[in-house]
Amino acid sequence: MTQDGFDLDAYLARIGYAGPRAASLQVLRDIHRLHAAAIAFENLTPLMDEPVSLALPDLQAKLVAGGRGGYCFEQNGLLWAALEALGFQVQGLAGRVRWGLPADAPPRPRSHMALLVTLAEGPYVADVGFGGITMSGPLALAAGEPQATPHERFRLSDAPGGAYDLDAEVGPDEWRTLYRFDLVTHIKADYEPLNWFTAAHPSSPFPKMLMAARAAPHRRRLALANTRFTVREPGKPPVERTLASLDELAQVLTEDFGLTLPAGFARIGPKLGLE
Repeated sequence: MTQDGFDLDAYLARIGYAGPRAASLQVLRDIHRLHAAAIAFENLTPLMDEPVSLALPDLQAKLVAGGRGGYCFEQNGLLWAALEALGFQVQGLAGRVRWGLPADAPPRPRSHMALLVTLAEGPYVADVGFGGITMSGPLALAAGEPQATPHERFRLSDAPGGAYDLDAEVGPDEWRTLYRFDLVTHIKADYEPLNWFTAAHPSSPFPKMLMAARAAPHRRRLALANTRFTVREPGKPPVERTLASLDELAQVLTEDFGLTLPAGFARIGPKLGLE
């Protein structure tokens, strides 16, 4: 364990990493890819009307020892601790989500957490917590050219005020913006009110609808929106099905998303119209 109590060995075992422990670009790429594949995005805790803790011991207990996933503040908070334990220089960022918005939509509040990792090759953006389009690899902080990841290509575009838009290629030459961010440093305490809003505010979707996603190997993407389960593979049409019972949902979450179900899981049934 590190001095702050973070169990790096347990984290690396959780994501299936057994390579070198050095603050290098290749290690960052490997950790990022494996984390996104192993630890699913999910919001079961707020959906069960329970608080979401960002304290590092709680993140370890839930996402590592407990076999659970989480959303951006949990996912990237855990990644931050792991990267620092490996010797990386990490800075917190906060983005304004633009996914699903028209290009002329007014700015939204900062509600998404990402990381800036400084390497000998330059700065890289790391983010394992953006749901169904989560990056499976870090991006060099350079606007312009598309950058490959183990899944889709992504790119950074210049935005007003010295900010960047992070875009994903969702189809051939079809790009959509995930969020806009600048390089203002955010310390871990800055995410506490953002986390509370996401988990508990009446206008947030997180306490109301089920969301789960996983960037699986071989460029497969799994997504769950309430009872609609979708599997996307390169070169194939999406395969969708509607889950008809709580038992079927539990099976998909455990077998496809690799999650250990929390105590009280059945409480989400009435919110989804499932028994």
